[in-house]
Amino acid sequence: MEIQGLPAHPLVVHLVVVLIPLTALALILAQLWPAARRRLGLVPLIAAVAVAALVPFTIAAGEALAAVVGPLPDVQAHEARGRAVQPWALALPVVAAGQWAWFRRGHDRIRRDGAARAITLGIGAAVLVVAVGVVVAVVLAGESGARAVWGGLLG
Repeated sequence: MEIQGLPAHPLVVHLVVVLIPLTALALILAQLWPAARRRLGLVPLIAAVAVAALVPFTIAAGEALAAVVGPLPDVQAHEARGRAVQPWALALPVVAAGQWAWFRRGHDRIRRDGAARAITLGIGAAVLVVAVGVVVAVVLAGESGARAVWGGLLG
């Protein structure tokens, strides 16, 4: 997999590395800050769907590059860490859709304060767990990728 003669993985991975933390931040802001939620609208959900679509492509591009590079231990470690991002990336649109639906439709329909508060806290907990999980997973994958590329050159 190439883009204008260059391996696609190092080019596409930067989209994922930037988009994941921004999406996680947008989801947390939308959960905690009503003004941000109104301004962001569908942006967190759209970004989460984009991440969920980009991660498998990035993994496939990485597998294609690994086939060229060969079975080096650092590359294999990076592959394992990269694959660990996928479940978190797939959870992002699920919690984003739940969050959007709750604040768009459900929140106003449930008038009982206790039930609304419990659902809001549950969604908030899910958003926080997935946002932190996906960011940690992508940082660990990125660190192992940097080690695979630069580890032998710099030390």
